[in-house]
Amino acid sequence: MKKLVNNIDSIVSEMLDGMTAAFPGYVKRLEGYEVLVRACGASPKVALVSGGGSGHEPSHGGYVGRGMLDAALAGEVFTSPTPDQVFEAIKAVDGGKGVLLIIKNYTGDVMNFEMAADMARDEGITVEQVIVADDVAVENSTWTTGRRGIAGTVFVHKIAGASAEAGLGLADVKRVAEKVIANVRSMGMAIDACTVPAAGKPSFELADDEIEIGIGIHGEPGTHREKISSVNDIADKLLAKILAEGIYAAGCCYGERHGRHSVNGAVYCE
Repeated sequence: MKKLVNNIDSIVSEMLDGMTAAFPGYVKRLEGYEVLVRACGASPKVALVSGGGSGHEPSHGGYVGRGMLDAALAGEVFTSPTPDQVFEAIKAVDGGKGVLLIIKNYTGDVMNFEMAADMARDEGITVEQVIVADDVAVENSTWTTGRRGIAGTVFVHKIAGASAEAGLGLADVKRVAEKVIANVRSMGMAIDACTVPAAGKPSFELADDEIEIGIGIHGEPGTHREKISSVNDIADKLLAKILAEGIYAAGCCYGERHGRHSVNGAVYCE
C-alpha cells in the first residue's frame, strides 16, 4: 500500500498539528503532548476525555468540540496513550465539575487510563470512567479481555458529551454514558489488511476474493473468512449478529413502564 509520509517517527505529531491548523477555532494542542483539547479551554462543566492509539482518524481528535469531547489522546499508531498523556489531559480540561474518561476495552487503554485516574484523584480531581465494549464479533481477542471497543464509542462521545454540555453532573453524565454503552453494538468486516507505517507491509493477507468477518480495528482476528459477496448479503450477516444480541433488553431503564416487544428475536423497549 502506497503512503505519503514525511517521517515515520513524526506521523502522529504532524497529524495533530494538521488538525489544529485546519480547525484553530475548535481545537488546540496541549504543549509537549500528543493531546488535543477544546480551543476555549476548560469549562465549568463535566469534562469528557477519550483517546487511544492513532490510525483511526478522525477518532478521537475529530470529536473534540462543543457537545462532545474536551480532550482526546493520541498514542502512537495502534498503541495506547501513556498514563502521563491521560493525566495531563485530565488536568488541562478539569473545570471543577469532574472528569469522565471514556475508554475502549483494550488491555493497555484500560490500564493506562486507570493509572492516570488514580494520579488525578491524588491531585484532588474527581474522576469517573466508563468502558465501551460494543463489538459483538468475539468475546476475547488480541489485546483485550472481553469484547473490544470499536465504532460504538462515537455514540458515547456524542450523547454523553451533549449531557455534559447541558449541565448534568458527573454521576448523571456517567449514567447516560453507561446507558448508551448498554444499548450499542457494532460489528466489522474487512476487504483488505491495514499497513502500519513502521511495518511497511500489510498486517496479514486476504485473497482477492476473500473478506474477513468480525475483524478488529487493529487487524485482530474476526470470526471467519469467506468469499466476497454482495453488499446486501454482507450487511444481512453483520446485522443478524447485532440483532441477535437483543441490545435494548440490556440496561433499558424504561422496559417495565413501557413494555417490550420482539422483532426477529431481538427484544426492544417501546
